[in-house]
Amino acid sequence: MISFRSRCGSPRLRGKPLADIAGKPMVQHVYERALQVANAHVVVIATDDERVAKAVRAFGGECVMTSPDHPSGTDRLAEVMVQIDADIYINLQGDEPLVRPADIEALAAGMLADASVKVGTLCHPIEAHEAGNPNTVKVVLANNGNALYFSRSPIPYPRDGEVAHYLKHVGVYGYRRDVLADYSSLPQPMLEHAEKLEQLRLMAAGYCIRAYQVEPTGPGVDTPECLEQVRALMSGQDPAPRPTLNDVRLVITDVDGVLTDGGIYYDAT
Repeated sequence: MISFRSRCGSPRLRGKPLADIAGKPMVQHVYERALQVANAHVVVIATDDERVAKAVRAFGGECVMTSPDHPSGTDRLAEVMVQIDADIYINLQGDEPLVRPADIEALAAGMLADASVKVGTLCHPIEAHEAGNPNTVKVVLANNGNALYFSRSPIPYPRDGEVAHYLKHVGVYGYRRDVLADYSSLPQPMLEHAEKLEQLRLMAAGYCIRAYQVEPTGPGVDTPECLEQVRALMSGQDPAPRPTLNDVRLVITDVDGVLTDGGIYYDAT
C-alpha cells in the first residue's frame, strides 16, 4: 500500500497541494505517479483538509480523511493503517510531483527482500553547495546502508576544509505494520523537535532506518521558488538558475542596537 499526506497549511507555501502544475493540482501529479508503482496494491491520499479531499474526488482519486492533530505524516499514516490492512506501508510526500515510480519500486523490493528492514527510505548524492540549504535534509550512512543520522545541517562537517560527500534524504518512507503501530506511542525526542524531522523519533527509540541510494531526483516543492522550478521542468523548459553564495559580490550590514556577543553570522539563507 502507498499512502501520502497532503496538507494545505504549509507555512512556506500556503495551499501547496493544490498548486497548479501543467494544468493539474500538484497532489494529482503525485497520485498518478504512485499509481505507476508496479508492486503497489493500494494508493490513497491521506489529508485533513476538505479542499484537498474535494480536489482528489474531482480527478477520481481515493482519499482518506484523517485527524488534523497529527504532528507528522507518519502519525497520519498510522491512522490510515487502522483502516487499510497491509504488510508494508509506503509514505510519499504530497510535495514531490517529480518522484520516480521506479525509485518507489526499489524501496518496496528492498524491504520485501530483507525482512530485517523495519523502516526504509531513499537518498542520493548532492553537491556541497546544496548541502548548505536547510530545506535539504542530509543523511549519513553506516557501511550496511543504515542511517546514522539525519539533519538540516551539512553532515558530515568538513572540519579541516577537506571535501566531504553529502547525501540528500528523499522524503519517502517504507514501514512495516508493527513499526507504525508503535510510532504514535513513542515519545517525541529533543532531536525531532529541534530538526523538525519525524524520522528522528524512530532513531531515538532505537529503530534502524535502511536508506537505499537512487539517482538524483527532481526537486520537491518547499518554497514558491521551488514551485516555479518544478513548473518549468514539467513544461519542458530549462528552469532559471538559482543564485548561490558564489554569486554574492558584496554584503552591506547596517547594525543598530546591541548584539548579544558582538558577532554577525551569515549562511546560505
